[in-house]
Amino acid sequence: MRLIPTMRRRRDPAQSMSVVEHLEELRTRLIVALAAIALGAVVGWVFYSWTFKLITHPYCHVLQQLPRAVRPPTHCRLVFSGVVEPFLIRFKIATFSGLAIALPVVLYELWRFVTPGLTQKERRMALPFVGSSILLFALGGWFAYLTLAKGLRFLLGFAGTTIVPRLTVDRYINFVIFLVLAFGLSFEFPLVLIMLCWVRVLSSQRLRSWRRWAILAITVYAAVITPSQDPFTMTAMMVPMLVFYELSIVVARAMKR
Repeated sequence: MRLIPTMRRRRDPAQSMSVVEHLEELRTRLIVALAAIALGAVVGWVFYSWTFKLITHPYCHVLQQLPRAVRPPTHCRLVFSGVVEPFLIRFKIATFSGLAIALPVVLYELWRFVTPGLTQKERRMALPFVGSSILLFALGGWFAYLTLAKGLRFLLGFAGTTIVPRLTVDRYINFVIFLVLAFGLSFEFPLVLIMLCWVRVLSSQRLRSWRRWAILAITVYAAVITPSQDPFTMTAMMVPMLVFYELSIVVARAMKR
């Protein structure tokens, strides 16, 4: 009598999947991604003090350059107005740090989920896709941090000598997190264009014909998405995206798409 193997065979990515199998695959990928974010959040919780000093350093640097008459009595220490607000701030920073630490795992799980719908040639792009996404997001976050001090100096300069800044920690942390996310996600723009050219949705000729409208759209996007909307931050986002657009045309032409 032939024995039926009890072990589940490993699924071949080239085979078709049913709806139930897709849902099971999605659940598995989500669990792995959330577990990676949770572990990263634990690391972010441990290094909260270092991360908080890194975030507030641009604000302290700007306050030192203000006249003594308009410096807040709390110096560069932020204030809070709620009992549970310190815990929520620490939890928020730890979660954001965990997402940044677990970003490679999250992107890899995302790519593995869409792998069954791709050809063998397209599956080879997994490592370049994940590596490029991490590099571009880190580059965007670095640009955001560089422009943070100049943006704060520009905005706080409107107070003049009659208003004293006294920022709450909740609003300042939200401002910094949104700024980093806006730059990080915006710097993924060339990767999206190149992937669309790779699957033959776009072409270098079409991108060249859309150049004028792309410049206008990028300018409007940079003006809307930046939380501070100051000229330094807008320019720091707009110029790299324009350069990325031109580089995407060159890469698409090299791929003969």
